[in-house]
Amino acid sequence: MIVVTGAAGFIGSALLGQLQRMGYGELVAVDDFSATEKSQNLDGKSIMQKVERMEYFQWMAVNASKIQFVFHIGARTKTNEFDEAVLHTLNVDYSQKMWNACVEHNIPLIYASSAATYGDGELGFSDAPEGLSALKPLNPYGNSKHTFDLWVMDQIALGNEPPFWSGFKFFNVFGPNEYHKGRMASVVFHAFNEIKESGKVSLFRSHRSDYKDGEQARDFIYVKDVLSVLMHFFNARKNGGLYNLGTGQCRTFLDLAKAVFAALDKPEHIDFVDMPADIRDRYQYHTEANMDRLVAAGYVIPFTPLELAVEDYVNHYLVGHTFL
Repeated sequence: MIVVTGAAGFIGSALLGQLQRMGYGELVAVDDFSATEKSQNLDGKSIMQKVERMEYFQWMAVNASKIQFVFHIGARTKTNEFDEAVLHTLNVDYSQKMWNACVEHNIPLIYASSAATYGDGELGFSDAPEGLSALKPLNPYGNSKHTFDLWVMDQIALGNEPPFWSGFKFFNVFGPNEYHKGRMASVVFHAFNEIKESGKVSLFRSHRSDYKDGEQARDFIYVKDVLSVLMHFFNARKNGGLYNLGTGQCRTFLDLAKAVFAALDKPEHIDFVDMPADIRDRYQYHTEANMDRLVAAGYVIPFTPLELAVEDYVNHYLVGHTFL
């Protein structure tokens, strides 16, 4: 059996689909299945068993001998979540329990971290372990992910680790299966829908003098490239560690919006709006993953260029509201 947590979410459900396409049949989906807005992500997927998130460890105690691999993708992912108790329970405590259970039962583990751990980027975006402790996330979500990453490094130092493990700091992932994410969905998703409704795109105005409107830059990565990296480490099971998962090239939100207009063959019409006050002081204006360590670990497949990724997403998924 292969376990995927966060299985009904964006990346988790896309991962389930990829595993199914690769011929894996005994797939166990773990999530809070009461969130019905995510249910479409699992339509058409062959899942051997669904396990409620808070019942998982009880289930695992009985079934551990049958589990071949765990992908721990599930988390409280809202970057505007300020209930630190919720974040600690779901992103720290739960992940620590997952790690310890995989150690106890000798099960390989891949887990999801986040580029939110880098904060405003003043210390750069290197995933080298020696720089990890200095990072200063901007929000409680990023801090929860960073807390777990630091804990993992402590476990490695103690020799308390699964037979194989890797963690990945996801940068700005976009692509099919994010339809349920609402405000937290990608700019590509929102731009597509706004263009359909009004023929224009609204981007956040810059609230910093060193960035022009729309020139805030992120390392955008297509979900298909994320799956490719995860499958590489799943298959190879060597050179484990904590790695960045971006493309290594930042692009502006203007670039992204223009790519959506081009994919739809529509004239560009871009407006700027004030950034919501609740995220303004915790907003990352620039991210760009340093990918040297991932390449050194053996992943050398080129990432999909932004314009090609947007064109694929728009015309093969968004237009027909289809799933990966």
